[in-house]
Amino acid sequence: MSALLQFKERYEIINASDVSGGPLAYPKTLSWKEDQDCCSWDGIECDKNTGHVIVLDLGSSFLNGSIDNNSTLFQLAHLEKLNLSNNYFNYSQIPSRVGDLSRLTHLDLSTSVFSGHVPSEIFKLTRLLYLNLCCNWDPYNYELLMEMKAPSLRRLAQNLTSLEELLLGVVNMSSQVPSTLANLSSLRRLNMGECDLHGLFPSAIFHLPKLRYLSVGGNEVLTGRLPDLNSSSPLEKLQLYSTSFLGELPASISNLRSLELLNLYYCNLMGSLPMSIGNLPLLSYLDIGLNNFSGSIPASLANLSNLEYLDIEWEPFAAQSTSSLSWVGKMKKLATLRIGEINLYGEIPPSIGNLSQLVELSCFGNQLSGTIPSQLMNLTRLTDLNLANNQLSGSIPSWLGNMTQLVALDLSKNKFHGQIPSSIYQLQNLQALSLFENYFSGTVELDNFLKLKQLGELRLSYNQLSCRTSSTNVTFPQLRVLGLASCNLSEFPAFLQNQGSMEWLNLADNNIRGEVPFWVRNGTFNYMQYLNLSNNMLQGPPPEASPSIMYYIVFNNKLTGALPPWISSLSSAITLDFSSNNLTGVLPLCLGNISKSLVALNLNGNNFHGTIPEVLMRGMQLKMIDLSDNQLQGKLPRSLANCKMLEFINFANNLIVDTFPSWLGSLPELHVLILRSNKFHGVIERPKSGSTFLKLRILDLSINVFVGELPMEFFQSWSAMKSERGNFTYMYGNLQLFSHYYFTYSGNYYFSMTVIYKGLKCYYSQISEIFTMIDLSSNLFKGEIPGVIGDLKGLQGLNLSNNFLTGDIPSSLGNLTALESLDLSLNKLSGPIPQKLIELGFLSFLNMSHNNLTGSVPRGKQFDTFSDNSFAGNSRLCGEFISRKCQDSRNKPGQPSTHQEEDLAPPTELYWKIVLMGYGSGLVIGVVIRNSFISWKHDWFKGNARRRRRPSQRQPRRGRNSWSSKLFNFGRY
Repeated sequence: MSALLQFKERYEIINASDVSGGPLAYPKTLSWKEDQDCCSWDGIECDKNTGHVIVLDLGSSFLNGSIDNNSTLFQLAHLEKLNLSNNYFNYSQIPSRVGDLSRLTHLDLSTSVFSGHVPSEIFKLTRLLYLNLCCNWDPYNYELLMEMKAPSLRRLAQNLTSLEELLLGVVNMSSQVPSTLANLSSLRRLNMGECDLHGLFPSAIFHLPKLRYLSVGGNEVLTGRLPDLNSSSPLEKLQLYSTSFLGELPASISNLRSLELLNLYYCNLMGSLPMSIGNLPLLSYLDIGLNNFSGSIPASLANLSNLEYLDIEWEPFAAQSTSSLSWVGKMKKLATLRIGEINLYGEIPPSIGNLSQLVELSCFGNQLSGTIPSQLMNLTRLTDLNLANNQLSGSIPSWLGNMTQLVALDLSKNKFHGQIPSSIYQLQNLQALSLFENYFSGTVELDNFLKLKQLGELRLSYNQLSCRTSSTNVTFPQLRVLGLASCNLSEFPAFLQNQGSMEWLNLADNNIRGEVPFWVRNGTFNYMQYLNLSNNMLQGPPPEASPSIMYYIVFNNKLTGALPPWISSLSSAITLDFSSNNLTGVLPLCLGNISKSLVALNLNGNNFHGTIPEVLMRGMQLKMIDLSDNQLQGKLPRSLANCKMLEFINFANNLIVDTFPSWLGSLPELHVLILRSNKFHGVIERPKSGSTFLKLRILDLSINVFVGELPMEFFQSWSAMKSERGNFTYMYGNLQLFSHYYFTYSGNYYFSMTVIYKGLKCYYSQISEIFTMIDLSSNLFKGEIPGVIGDLKGLQGLNLSNNFLTGDIPSSLGNLTALESLDLSLNKLSGPIPQKLIELGFLSFLNMSHNNLTGSVPRGKQFDTFSDNSFAGNSRLCGEFISRKCQDSRNKPGQPSTHQEEDLAPPTELYWKIVLMGYGSGLVIGVVIRNSFISWKHDWFKGNARRRRRPSQRQPRRGRNSWSSKLFNFGRY
């Protein structure tokens, strides 16, 4: 009694959810009174013969304080069971004296904010049957607090051989799973989830004869395979989610007749789902989403009559009609049905309306068509309905307002039309409403949403709506997510100034004019993580970002001034886009202190000058940098080479004076390099290594002063361009933004571009495997075209125009079977056009004009489609489809042909047309120069002090760099 009372006095009782929780939580020690037998106290059990305390169960008792080796707890030498779980021990280490309690058979220290290494003294407790150290994480940031390294894990398996339950979830192990765990023949439960395990999981553990529960989920690099499973296995719950388990799901899964839960979410499993998966009579929970299962969905799933949870989302199944899922309507116990992104087409099966227990229905990302069937009105328990990203049409049915349990409704990215029905405002429990990217029309009075007191997410962007609010100072629900992009707003909604919890705000593509209100400009939104004000007409300085900002996007406005000093405090920033504004000044050195997590930086299309600071490149997560269309000078910062994750670099249209940055060739992920229209000069030296620019797919060095021969050695090393069918999709990763809801907003963000391609202005919302291009035009390259270019079989665009290239056109260019655009104009090429070029079956743009080519133009296939413009200015070239016919008798002897007359004209009268591909920034240049081009080229190349007229001196083009507007799917809405 004395020991227990002294133990009690060390702890405060704090009735708080972050200390204890659950329906059975209560402060047990408050019942401990000196005038009572301690064996009658709550949480105490004594031996009936000796009176010794043998059980101390203080789980969920609101204890708050520290524990150490001086605790009187360790005087209870006869303890057999000790439970201190679900309390708050204030980051204490587990006392080593716990090893003195040699009679312990049960030890539970889970979820009590213990920290540090698991003491080795625990492994002396050889009588232990139950050991639970789970979930000791920091309650404020969820970091793992406890550690158990490889030697300790092996020692545990060797010493505690009687263990029946071993629960070590969320203990940081950073080690492999020892094979000796398979020797614990009495083991019934094993939990090693989210422990940073790696290596190969021992398959023998699956065959432990008494194992009923196995969880190793959340160990992302833990590999293994599901073995053939024994019919004698008593396994009831199997969790392998978020691991790297490989191979197929074996047909022997049906041998697990006791299986109730199977969670294989987000592994690397593949192949067809076995029909035998339907032979699991007790299965109530099945999650196989986000794997690589193919084939069809087995109809045998209909046999799982006890199934309550089914998730087969994000699987590349073969396309199949929704009629093949008619069996779903027979699963009467189903409460959660997730069938998003599984290649379904057809109408929503009306039989789903038979699922009276259904709470969550997710069908997003398929090809569902038709209207929302009226049978769904029977789903009166539904809290989550997600039909986003389909082809559904019609209007929102008014009966949807009768589904009063709805918490989340997502109908975004469909073809719904009409007005938003007033019945939506009856959904009093609604917390998240997403209707963006449809065809809804009419005027929306945002004040109507005042009725939805629980609303925290509202996304109406990209419809045909006009949104407005009362001019009075109305009190809105405290929103965390608001998307009103392209909603015909002319000012900031006044209710925003009363929003204290806003995390995600998108007001892009409206008509908001003037300066940003002071309550936005001064960083009122203290918790903002995503802010998009792009494509408006905002003036004045950029609005201040909160320190928590992750995505800050204000491109295509009229913002002025220098980069603000608060930019250096953005420690969480992932994307910063200030492009297409009127910002000025030098790039501040503090720019390098923004964020180690910075992935994308776009300052394109402003008036920044001076040099690019070296310190800018500290952010080792950087993948995209666009400083194009400014007046930046000096050299490229050599610290770029330290950013090993860089994929996209664009410094086009500046005043940079440097040599070719061959040192960037060491960047292992670099896909796009654009240095167009600067003052780069000199010879492109041979690479020092044979492995350089291995992943490069887009290279633009046009309008510079490079000299010498084309860099044959570089062409030989560009492995990514040699693949005829690349797997490159320029996608900067999967981002996730967590709100305080249970919702997770995730999506991909892309780099978009506008190019002059095949003679047309084209916009592409993402750079994908169709883009593999080289543009070396408008330089001073000389010599022959290297034949090794013919090895770049993935090349779609090649522009070598406006140089001093000589010699024949290599026939190896005929190997570029994917080529769509070829420009060799304005050179000194000679000889015939190789007959092999007619094999370029995708070629739709060709320009060989103004060279010294001879002979006849090849006939056949694509070449029969090209006009005289493709071959003009070659006086000794003839052909059936150009103006100078071969052996044409109409040209009298001694009289030049039309082309001869053109060639004999004074050089200053030539019609020079430079077609430049403008990548990344969206810049498109079509320059027609007569007299001025020759003198400009002469003066520039001779180093005349006169500055040439730069493209950035023209009037700014609005929206020419729209990459961040497509930054990620959820970012637009």
